[in-house]
This record gives sequence, structure tokens and C-alpha cells, in this order.
Amino acid sequence: MASDNNNNNFVQPFIPCFDGHYDHWSMLMENFLRSKEYWIIVEIDIKEPAQDKVLTKAQQKKLDEQKLKDLKAKNYLFQAIDRVILETILQKDTSKQIWDSMKRKYAGSTRVKRQQLQALHKDFEILHMKEGESVDEYFSRTLTIVNKMRIHGGQMDDVVVIEKILRLEETWISSTSAETVDIGLMVMEAVMLEVVDGGRTVRWGERDS
Repeated sequence: MASDNNNNNFVQPFIPCFDGHYDHWSMLMENFLRSKEYWIIVEIDIKEPAQDKVLTKAQQKKLDEQKLKDLKAKNYLFQAIDRVILETILQKDTSKQIWDSMKRKYAGSTRVKRQQLQALHKDFEILHMKEGESVDEYFSRTLTIVNKMRIHGGQMDDVVVIEKILRLEETWISSTSAETVDIGLMVMEAVMLEVVDGGRTVRWGERDS
């Protein structure tokens, strides 16, 4: 009976899964491993003794504990990283090898990040509403680009984003929001909610006559 209660009370920990955004994922994953007290083994790796070295009982116990922690850390990393990506990691004997490989592959150099940020800035500048697209869909695409820019260290003021949305023709935005929105005073979420609610069902080409 007690065993059943223990099973019912067990909660599977939420493991941050890698979604391509390395900086964000590594921050979440490091914090997760720290909370489990496994991060130290990812940082320092297992120190294997020389083959001819005879360990004391205390040293052997410490090594066994390190190996167990490393196995648990690896288990979490295996669950967090997609199989296709794991297959590209040649060395995965220890959690540190896996972590370092992910960092080399996805952290990127400063030059690469700068190029990605420039490309995102261009995407934002030329962004426009597509044929058949609703306001909330357009809003979602806009925020996706903005969030990617911020992940790469770019700065994008909320006012600029709001102005981008409010450039939509009045046909797509309710007259109330167009007349009452004060960009300098209202928070972004409130403005966007009003814009989306005003044009939720309006799509390009569905103008009133």
C-alpha cells in the first residue's frame, strides 16, 4: 500500500529539450543539472586513475560515486537531445563530452552570431502580412523573429515591435485600438491583445466594401 502511494506521489522531472536555441537550452539544462547536483561532474569530467594505480577504498568509493553521477547526468542529456543530433556526437562516453560537443556545434562563434543577427534584422524589416494571413498569425511571426534576435543578443525595443504591428491598414485593425492606443504609455501585451482581438478573423483580401 505504501509502495502504491509512493508511486502515485512520484513526479517525473521536466527535462529541457533542445529545440535549436542553444543559449536558452544550455541555461535551462545547466540549472536543471545543478538542481540535481550533477553539474559538477559535467564541468570537471571523471578523473580516471592510471591503470597501474591501486586505489584505496575511499578513492574507489569516490570514483564509483562520480561514475554514478555521470551516468545520471548522461541519462538526462540523452532525454533532452534528439536522437538525430545524438548520432552526430562521436564521443559520448561521459556527460562532459556530450556537453562540450553540443557547445561546439551550436554555441557558434561571435562572427556567426553577428551574421545571424543581421539576417534576422533584415527579416524583420521586410516582414509584411501574407495573403490569407490573420492578424494574430502575423503577430506570432513578428514575435518569433524578435525573440530569435534577443536570443542572439540583439536589442529590439517593444515600441518598434508595436509600431510594426500598428502599420497594418485600418481595415485589419479595429477603430477602437487605432484611436485609443498610446504607444508611449501602454505596455506591449495590452496593445497586442487589443490589435489581435480587433483583427482576429480579418485576413488579407477580406476587406469590407
